[in-house]
Amino acid sequence: MSSRNNDRYGRFRNKVVAFRVSLEEDERLNRMVDISGLTKQDYLIHCIEQRDYIIDASNPRVHKAVIKQIDYFIELLKRDCHLEDMNIDDIEVLEYLLRLIKGIKQEKRTQIKTEMEPRQ
Repeated sequence: MSSRNNDRYGRFRNKVVAFRVSLEEDERLNRMVDISGLTKQDYLIHCIEQRDYIIDASNPRVHKAVIKQIDYFIELLKRDCHLEDMNIDDIEVLEYLLRLIKGIKQEKRTQIKTEMEPRQ
């Protein structure tokens, strides 16, 4: 029998939570997770508990994800796309990305405040 796999706080996590999302929601979630540098599990737990988290800009995965998203928005804007034409998912990712870049400009690490806003 294998040993229990506890997290860093000594908790044994044996519960599985699963839910369905649309393709668009999955894409947005994956983009936000990539930019945060956290695992999907940690990102969702931070959001659910409305806990702030630190994004380390020196993390190569974060750096690569930020560059990828910046390139995406550059291409989107080159195609003569205006903010009014963007879908809500792109706008949310762009807002998240800009808050991150603003925080990184001041320091190498930035604290992201999780805000739970209901989507209509």
